[in-house]
Amino acid sequence: MKKRLAHGLKLMLVLSLVMSLLSACGVAPSVQDTYPLESVSGSGQSTSYVYRAADRTVPEVATELSDQRKPDQISAESTERMFLVYQDQYYHLQQDPDKPEDTLVEVDSKEYVRQNYSSSFLQGYLTATLIGSLFDSLGGGGSGNYRGYTERDTYKPKAGSYRAPTSNDKKLAPPLTVERKGSITRRGSNKDTSVGSGGGLFDRKKEQSRGSIDRNKSSGGLFDSPKKSYKKPKTRVGGGRIMRRR
Repeated sequence: MKKRLAHGLKLMLVLSLVMSLLSACGVAPSVQDTYPLESVSGSGQSTSYVYRAADRTVPEVATELSDQRKPDQISAESTERMFLVYQDQYYHLQQDPDKPEDTLVEVDSKEYVRQNYSSSFLQGYLTATLIGSLFDSLGGGGSGNYRGYTERDTYKPKAGSYRAPTSNDKKLAPPLTVERKGSITRRGSNKDTSVGSGGGLFDRKKEQSRGSIDRNKSSGGLFDSPKKSYKKPKTRVGGGRIMRRR
């Protein structure tokens, strides 16, 4: 009995460890491809990385990210600014004032938000419960007046300044997923099927050839009808006699 109990406890510990590792790996959207990294600020646990999503509106980028993994919290849809929260990462999506057709995606660590943003600014985008837990260690409110990368010249961050990313910064930067299109060619097919917004993986298929069986044709096949050259045998009645030996 004791052995069974110990075995059950060990199994529960292993399962809980696996679940914790899986949840840690799934904090942010999954890694497939990345937007180009444009700028970096901060160091240590207080970091901010800015990506450029070319020809994407703020709602479009928010949808792409939330489709990869549902955020813990997302602000109301806006063409100018949106927030997505993934545990210790805050995704601040902003329309680029210099290129309105592009969206700048700022990925701030929780510590960076604490040090640079003010609670009054975030009240328009995040819930009071999240803001309260975020600034609880600071006595209920942040002391910074930072309002995002697009306004960095007016509302400067307290922790560091933005600069062009180095090769090492690109290795450490949190990844973002974007939609890409490709094609898969199936063996025995002369047409490819698109992967992306064009539909399912195998929407366009090669037309299948169809055959038929004609029982009226005599080609010597397995299913040919029997030939009609068979004739009924003729019979005739003949006369004769039987003689007995003496």
